[in-house]
Amino acid sequence: MDPVRVAIQRLAHCFALPTCAHPGDAGLDLFAAHAVPLSIAPGRFTRVPTGIALGLPAGYMAFVQPRSGLAARHGISVLNTPGLIDCGYRGEIQVLLINHGEVPVVVSRGDRIAQLVVLPVPQVQFVEVSTLESSERQTGSFGSSGY
Repeated sequence: MDPVRVAIQRLAHCFALPTCAHPGDAGLDLFAAHAVPLSIAPGRFTRVPTGIALGLPAGYMAFVQPRSGLAARHGISVLNTPGLIDCGYRGEIQVLLINHGEVPVVVSRGDRIAQLVVLPVPQVQFVEVSTLESSERQTGSFGSSGY
């Protein structure tokens, strides 16, 4: 599979461009690019700049996802997970981090704070119908597959 070419702009305060930790990884690490350490109190959230802007090609989007290590060790997650970046957005990528833990967490410049996943987006055309075809699941909702 050929790589998807994504334009990236390094802003003045950028620490590093997104990188994959291992070959073949789906997520690219995003780095904190703020000048002074940020403390996130338990139950609070803050916006963290990454110092980059993207030019996603038409037909693609990106998700900003939490890093499992931050969640497991500190209770840190992305508030609006997944954060959706549409192909037309050209501003700085920022990450809303929330502290679900019990103690304040300090985020410093250069910390890996989230992951960026670039995905193709199919064009969708809705077709209104009076009834839907039946399915095995039907209207089973929350918990319908068991707990």
